[in-house]
Amino acid sequence: MFKHLKRIKFMLKPWRFLPFLKEFYVSKDVQLHKKALGVLLILTYAFFPFDLIPDFLYLIGIIDDVVIAGFVLERMVNIAPQSLKEKYNVI
Repeated sequence: MFKHLKRIKFMLKPWRFLPFLKEFYVSKDVQLHKKALGVLLILTYAFFPFDLIPDFLYLIGIIDDVVIAGFVLERMVNIAPQSLKEKYNVI
């Protein structure tokens, strides 16, 4: 439970998280299918015409998109190589 919360806290700091994401996609330690899966899941949900909560419900509709994208990004942090997690102190 605490690892999950620590990853979310890490993701809320863009000055640390964005370089992590860049290195995640540049790293040869991360398998290509893992890189593609993260992008594919976010793009699929973003462009899929049906949402869990429709976007015309202004604030609530946008929040479900952010939560789903956050979940996918949190999973990407989870599957990152141990060396990358150690470098950014995400363990």
